[in-house]
Amino acid sequence: MHPELARRMERAPLHKFAGLEKHSTELISSGRDVIRLDIGSPDQPPAPHILDALTQSANTPGHHGYPGYFGTPALRQAVVDYYARRFNVTLDVKTEVLPLIGSKEGIYNLAFAYLDAGDVALCPNLGYPTYMAGALLAGAEVYALEMRPEHDWTPDLDSIPADVLQRAKILWLNYPNNPTGATASIEFFAHAIDFARRHNLLLAHDNPYCEITFDGYVAPSLLQVPGAGEVAIEFNSFSKTYNMGGWRLGMVVGNAQSIGSLSRLKTNVDSGIFRAIQDAGVAALTGDQEWLSERNELYAVRRDIVVNGLRQAGFTVDRPRATIYVWARIPATGLTSEQFCARLLDEALVSIAPGSIFGVQGEQYVRISLGQATRRIEEAIQRVIHWNTLA
Repeated sequence: MHPELARRMERAPLHKFAGLEKHSTELISSGRDVIRLDIGSPDQPPAPHILDALTQSANTPGHHGYPGYFGTPALRQAVVDYYARRFNVTLDVKTEVLPLIGSKEGIYNLAFAYLDAGDVALCPNLGYPTYMAGALLAGAEVYALEMRPEHDWTPDLDSIPADVLQRAKILWLNYPNNPTGATASIEFFAHAIDFARRHNLLLAHDNPYCEITFDGYVAPSLLQVPGAGEVAIEFNSFSKTYNMGGWRLGMVVGNAQSIGSLSRLKTNVDSGIFRAIQDAGVAALTGDQEWLSERNELYAVRRDIVVNGLRQAGFTVDRPRATIYVWARIPATGLTSEQFCARLLDEALVSIAPGSIFGVQGEQYVRISLGQATRRIEEAIQRVIHWNTLA
């Protein structure tokens, strides 16, 4: 005997990446040498000064109690200073900044702060699955924004039907984009801000890849658009920028009313972020940033290995200017992207992410992560080339 699950669980299938991890783990446990290029997890550690800050704080006896709901004043100020230095964006330290237990939880909780049954979230057709998952689990509906390569993987906001806009509350954007690696201009952001204002939408921009850029490209913040703070918030994360994925530290900044609403909800959900991790976050934001350039050069080398190798194997692929991913169209095989990735894993022991995980327009595409040692990426790509020759 067991009680029935809540009906909302019908909208909560096992996360696709959890399924990928399960099968890869089974193969690894059986002694197979699987190279995982599916999950976007940095393989390098944070800089030494970040680790030192964590250790020093963790060794302080008074830092192991409840840390408070809204982040330490030092961390909030460090976020404010970072946005001022990096983007020339002015934030109020008391009302326009909220540290998060990783940006994922804030993204998820935003749906519960704003969406009821019958409401609509406007989500990129190709995007981080949590945008849609949060809305669906909150009981709302999702309208998938069409994204196509001929439009540089940006949605045509003006094509959203009027009846959908009447019920929409949140518009999600993410640039530099996961999974495509696409970038967006300030002009596009300005149009999105104006669109959100005209249709009474909260514009939520997810910006965790803004510091992983190549070839001289500098990624903007949506909040650089004049007036953005009236209608928009921006999520950011220490996971990718500072190689702190497992630490679970992020932030959301921008519109004070939205920050306040999310803060109020979170006081009922969690009890804050471990003090030592917050102190390490301060060190990350205020310490030497030069190591990020060296890290990005390493990613650029890996990007080029993947792009050149996939082209040799018959994939269609552009060279991304940002993110830790390469987005590629698979050769014509008659297989779906999930079937292609499943066969590649079973037969070549290389795990990559099928594009359909990120939206229906990802069919026939795959996403390859750069978060493995360079020699392992080289080996993986050689396996792909050899396997595709035999297939």
